[in-house]
Parts: sequence; structure tokens; C-alpha cells
Amino acid sequence: MFLDGYGPLIAIGAWLTIKIALLSLLVAFSIGMCCASAKLSSSRIAVWSATVYTTLIRGIPDLVLMLLIYYSVQIWLNQATEWLGFSQINIDPFTAAIITLGFIYGAYFTETLRGAFLSVPSGQMEAAYAYGMSRGTAFRRILFPQMMRFALPGLSNNWQVLLKSVGLVSLLGLNDMVKAARQAGDATAEQFFFYGVVAIIFLLFTSLSQLLLQYLEHRYSHGVREAQL
Repeated sequence: MFLDGYGPLIAIGAWLTIKIALLSLLVAFSIGMCCASAKLSSSRIAVWSATVYTTLIRGIPDLVLMLLIYYSVQIWLNQATEWLGFSQINIDPFTAAIITLGFIYGAYFTETLRGAFLSVPSGQMEAAYAYGMSRGTAFRRILFPQMMRFALPGLSNNWQVLLKSVGLVSLLGLNDMVKAARQAGDATAEQFFFYGVVAIIFLLFTSLSQLLLQYLEHRYSHGVREAQL
């Protein structure tokens, strides 16, 4: 029998891992864009707030942060609903994992994106405004494509770390493939084998991700390479 009958359980856990990783990536990228813009703004409050966020998050281990955020968000939500007279709202582990990972890695994305924004010559946006483009159009057609060329190497590294960190969500009660491997190993006394299977699956995910990210780097650098030839 395939993996002693635990193959389907590990496959379900692997699919859950991918869903959490991709949704957390979306949250982290959104937070990173907002905080990077805040750190580059002229508002001292925005700069200070974003700086405090990135400093605190990057200075505390991910596992500690995950547990702190998971439990604190639920406590604060309970207190808020009680104060407002609403019925209690329970955050399910799946949503909690996405919020927690997105919030943690948003700090790393912030610094990566901030550096990418600074790498784009300011004259590019000045030329866009002189041409008559709106801020939104200039960002979409001029700033964002060039910024992504500089950001992709850092974002690639951040994504790989985020993907591997999804293995910690079993601590929040989710039946991911790490928890499935632990259950299978405990039942069959073959812990090394099942954790090895999970390690290979993670390696497969990261390898495929690297190929996709290399394609994106190639795509965003296409015009630059042509200009250098």
C-alpha cells in the first residue's frame, strides 16, 4: 500500500501547504508594498510606524511570533466583541495561519521592495509625469515593472523561506503534511521515512518555485538585456 496508507493524508497536507503559502504570499506582498511606500513617504508618522513594524518583526524568531500573533489576535478579537456586545468570533486555524505568516513576512518584503523602489532612477517618474501620465498610470507602466526587476532576487529568497515556514503551521492545529508525517510516523514507528518524504516534497516545491522565479526574472529583464546587446 502506498506509504502504508498515509499517502492520501500527506497529499492533502501538501495541497494545504501550497494554499497557505500562496495566500500568505499575497498578504505579505500587500503589506510589503504598503509599508515600503510608507517608509519612502514624507510623513514622519508613516515612516516611524513602518520602521517599528519591520524592526520588531525581524528581531523576533518566527516560531515565537507565530504563537504570539495567533493567540493575541484571538484574545483581542474576543475582547473587542465583548466590549461591543457582539457574539464571540473564532478565527479558524487556516485563516490564522495565513494572517500570521503574511504579517511576519510582510516585514521582509517591505525591506526588499523598499530597496527595489530606491533602485529605480527618480528621473523615470519625472519623465512619466512630464509626458502627462497620472500617478497610477506611471506606477503601473513605469515604476512597477522596473522595480520588480530589482526586487525579484530578494522576493525569490523571501518566498522560499516563507514556503518552508508553512511547516510550522501544524502548531496552530492545521493538518498540514508535517502533521500528517508525524501521525504516520507515530503509527508505524517509521518517523525518519515519513519526514524524509515531506522533506522531498518541500524540495520539489522550492525547486519548481525557483524555476518559475527564474522565468520571471528573465521576463522582467528582457528589455534591459536587449538594450545591452
